[in-house]
Amino acid sequence: MNQAIDFRNPVALRKMGIEALSKALTPVGMAYFLRQYETGEGNYTEEQKELLKDITTADIMAGLAKQ
Repeated sequence: MNQAIDFRNPVALRKMGIEALSKALTPVGMAYFLRQYETGEGNYTEEQKELLKDITTADIMAGLAKQ
């Protein structure tokens, strides 16, 4: 019997997702899969601005042309 999923309910969605992963991958496989994801830390937007501050559109286009 198909159960309606309320995608707006994060608790129900997470529970169903864990159940689906466990069924498809086995509990051990699910655990290995979930360990691949981490929440991270820091401010990606600010770090990106700093890392890319000296790169121009011309630099990007030149890099693409080399490929």
